[in-house]
Amino acid sequence: MRHGDKINNLGRKTAHRKALLSNLSSQLIMHKRLVTTLAKAKALRTHIEPIITKTKKVDTKDLTMHQHRLVFSYLQNKEAVKELFTVIAPKIISRPGGYTRIIKLGIRSGDNAEKAMIELVDFNDVYNQEAEQSLDATKKTRRSRTTKKSDSVVEVEENKISDTDSTLEVSSESE
Repeated sequence: MRHGDKINNLGRKTAHRKALLSNLSSQLIMHKRLVTTLAKAKALRTHIEPIITKTKKVDTKDLTMHQHRLVFSYLQNKEAVKELFTVIAPKIISRPGGYTRIIKLGIRSGDNAEKAMIELVDFNDVYNQEAEQSLDATKKTRRSRTTKKSDSVVEVEENKISDTDSTLEVSSESE
């Protein structure tokens, strides 16, 4: 029975699984996206999300060093830790969670394993541009816009007056 067993062992012993997830995490941080099997991608998501959350708790210098050491204990890669704290942390500081996205890619022809791409959400330029455009298009507010409407009405009336003056000038020139 597997009551309460929520971890996907990936067919490996504990040390092998930790090393695998550590290597996958550091590669994801360095390259911002990774193609692997679906099972590994799902296990990687549960492994790396708390690590990325630890980078957001940086307030004082003492806390910063402690967070660096905690993250290094998971990743065992100095370059990945540096990249995480200097490049990734400033971009995800306002995001409440969900730092990764898994996209299914189909099956691998050799062993029929399901492939997936896992990527950091804030580093995908295609999705981010579409999201920004949709946010701009559907931006709504509850505030009254009376001052803006009155300004635009005045501008429109001035444009109408200038348009009628130009038509009067054209008609007088034609006579």
